[in-house]
Amino acid sequence: MNVTIHPSELKGTIQAPASKSSMQRACAAALLHKGETIIHNPGHSNDDKAALDIIRRLGAKAEFAGGELQVKSEGMRPAAAEISCGESGLSIRMFTPLVALSDQAVTINGTGSLVTRPMDFFDEILPRLNVKVKSRQGKLPLQIQGPLVPVNIEVDGSLSSQFLTGLLMAYAAAQASGVSIKVNNLKSRPYIDLTLDVMKQFGLKMPENRNYGEFYFGTDTGSELPPRGSTINYTVEGDWSGAAFLLVAGAIAGPITVRGLDLSSTQADKAMVDALMAANAGIAMEAKGIKLHPAEMKGFSFDATDCPDLFPPLVALAAYCKGMSSIKGVSRLAHKESNRALTLQEEFGKMGLRIELDGDTMEVYGGGEVKGATVHSRHDHRIAMACAVAALKAGGDTRIEEAGAVKKSYPEFYNDLKSIGAAVSLPFQQFNL
Repeated sequence: MNVTIHPSELKGTIQAPASKSSMQRACAAALLHKGETIIHNPGHSNDDKAALDIIRRLGAKAEFAGGELQVKSEGMRPAAAEISCGESGLSIRMFTPLVALSDQAVTINGTGSLVTRPMDFFDEILPRLNVKVKSRQGKLPLQIQGPLVPVNIEVDGSLSSQFLTGLLMAYAAAQASGVSIKVNNLKSRPYIDLTLDVMKQFGLKMPENRNYGEFYFGTDTGSELPPRGSTINYTVEGDWSGAAFLLVAGAIAGPITVRGLDLSSTQADKAMVDALMAANAGIAMEAKGIKLHPAEMKGFSFDATDCPDLFPPLVALAAYCKGMSSIKGVSRLAHKESNRALTLQEEFGKMGLRIELDGDTMEVYGGGEVKGATVHSRHDHRIAMACAVAALKAGGDTRIEEAGAVKKSYPEFYNDLKSIGAAVSLPFQQFNL
């Protein structure tokens, strides 16, 4: 599907989409909770749908009713011999240790770029936990058979914190006692804060967080767990990852107000506010939401090591900042839906933006004319959204090929842009899900 973005002026109020980071973790926790969970403000992205399909195949019943998601579970009881994580990196990394809680053999697969992402972490770690695992030389599919037995382990946290998220939940569900997970060089600490927050809200056994270098599960019996059959209510937060594109859109082509974002959230991508302020963007925190309007912006420096998903909206922002902007954390971009560093360099290069890569740093030279062009999403949802946002004040129309990639995280993105005044040409009257 191809979408054309015409130069536009935005105005109005927009609600932030539901956080898939929060939604997917809630689905996993609801699966582990032996009782009923009501998830309010549920997400509907492709990644969210993948998580829902997974928990259903692992024994939970999940149905939408009145805008809420109702989940009933008796814990990990696989009802299928195979699950698919779609293209969701979080799902494969979080649910694999949970699948390992069962003594049933389950094959875990995925689609698209996920089949090329490295999963040898599981080949190394799971056998230490009494889990049989077989992979395709560190790639999908994975064949898993437990039951997982928690022991003292040490893991590398430099590739992704999502591996640790799965282990923490699995250890909690297995009632780990007197053991710890030691972590070296943990990246994206705020995402672990989100995981721990979800675990706490669902009453899962909590580890002692020893400065993110060790997570110790004590010898208590987990007596504080919600009683079997109890009902848990969980509200999915607004998504700072998706809203980052709306915030940049407002700074470039506003004024707009973005509602539904929690400034006290543990989501890593909340740091987008810091980047906007560093760029001298027109931003104000108001009771009704975050208000943005165009202002003369300057080049900024920002460390995105702990929030690598911000690179695409940061590049779109930097395109309209005078001078050079420096973004650190390029090493975190190699194993995304595309190699995002090279993809950003190439696709934004078509729009006249010069981007240089210097080791772990990306240098973006903004302030010149952003050109309308034909670009390609590379089947990466965040690349599609970044190009769309940058196109709002470009010198001409921008055509985004394979623009439907946004379904992965923010299926209503183009419709939401249209609702605040963006001139968007869609192949149908509206973007069909």
